[in-house]
Amino acid sequence: MSTCLFAFAALMSIWWHLGRKKNDFGQVWLALSILCWSFSGLAEIVYTNNCLANIDKHSSSSINIAQNYINGFRSIFSLLNSLFILLALPYFKYIPKILLPIVKSKFWIWIIGLPFIFSLLPTISSIVQQDSNRIISELDVYYGILTLGFLGLVLWESFNKRRLKLLAYLSLICIAITFASQILKLGNFYINTMLLSAIFKTSLIMIFFALALSWIKDLTEVLQLGIGDLSLNFALGKQKENLHKVAVSGINNLDNAPLKLTRGQYALLKTFAEKRSSDTDGGWLNIKPKGDARTSKTYDINDHNEVKRLVHGLLDEIYGKGLWSKTQHEEPFKSALLEQSEKEDRKIRLKIAPQNISL
Repeated sequence: MSTCLFAFAALMSIWWHLGRKKNDFGQVWLALSILCWSFSGLAEIVYTNNCLANIDKHSSSSINIAQNYINGFRSIFSLLNSLFILLALPYFKYIPKILLPIVKSKFWIWIIGLPFIFSLLPTISSIVQQDSNRIISELDVYYGILTLGFLGLVLWESFNKRRLKLLAYLSLICIAITFASQILKLGNFYINTMLLSAIFKTSLIMIFFALALSWIKDLTEVLQLGIGDLSLNFALGKQKENLHKVAVSGINNLDNAPLKLTRGQYALLKTFAEKRSSDTDGGWLNIKPKGDARTSKTYDINDHNEVKRLVHGLLDEIYGKGLWSKTQHEEPFKSALLEQSEKEDRKIRLKIAPQNISL
């Protein structure tokens, strides 16, 4: 109970400092899944100490009733644990291609929610009616095995894509241990369930922390982009009045991922793209000189701050607000996105090749 409670608090602390700024609730669901194990431990403490210790030692029926309550609540929290892990999967940055259409589907909540409900209701009914039906008590195990299949593939992809091979293999070993413990629950094996539970739960907690730290590593790595890496796609259908989207590929494994920009940022980026695609005036945009009071001449950009706000808006969408730095992310990104004229300081254009721009 105490170990899982501490792990929940620690994961939530990481989310509070980093994930909260990026609206990434994946860590919250993983933390809640660990909290379920803490509640499961609490249930065992309450029923073991307050019920079993005070009943008549010769009353086997009373012992069985108390044991049924413990097993029932353990099953409920096990089901919730699996559900929260499955709810976290859509927030993972790297998902295997074979699972991507399923996990990112709008029906994902139904895919995982219906089996959860069909498992939860009979479990609650068995507690209320004191029914120790073996099939009912095993529903959380079947749901857990389903969860392990999805989780194992996603963990492997996450560590593998981040070039953390050893952690990828360790995650598979951890999943294998957890899977074995679930299978042993189904058989009539004499095992120390407390010891087995401690082994696989502690292993999974450590893997979740390794995952969180690998995500931090992803954020702190210096961005390295070359000419031709980036591409822009504006053809995303109808745009909202105050919020526009442009799809970007070629950075942090973004694959045509839509980024939300304000109307001003979107308009400026599209102006860059249109000039670059048509090669009008070489694709260059003019920045209004400081102190220029002439009203007859129009400029594409009023000041350098417009360009700065555009770059910051894109970085906020890619990394999350406050989760990128000037030297590690802003400077290399701006260098790959835009270029200034060597002859004129107030001329700037998109560095992306015209064939990589879709209007």
